[in-house]
Amino acid sequence: MIVCHCQLISDHDINAAIDWMRCADEAAIITPGKIYHALGKSPECGGCMKLFVVKMRANTNLEVPAELRGLRSEQARRSIGHEGRSKGNRVSQQSAAS
Repeated sequence: MIVCHCQLISDHDINAAIDWMRCADEAAIITPGKIYHALGKSPECGGCMKLFVVKMRANTNLEVPAELRGLRSEQARRSIGHEGRSKGNRVSQQSAAS
């Protein structure tokens, strides 16, 4: 199935690139950009990204290497909502205080 019409990339191409990258480096973090690069292409309109990522995730070789799993602490996972900023550093609060 053609996933990216701009660059004529199929799901077979995506799977072949993932398998090739995993064989070359078992600890590689595989991203859509790296897949495009491995295929010698680059994204154009971005309309395919949702389907591209779905096809990537369907490949069993995509999983995160064991030594990189769980690197975020539980505290870091809970603080994602405020992007690590303290309450006093919010722009709206600073301008209101002035």
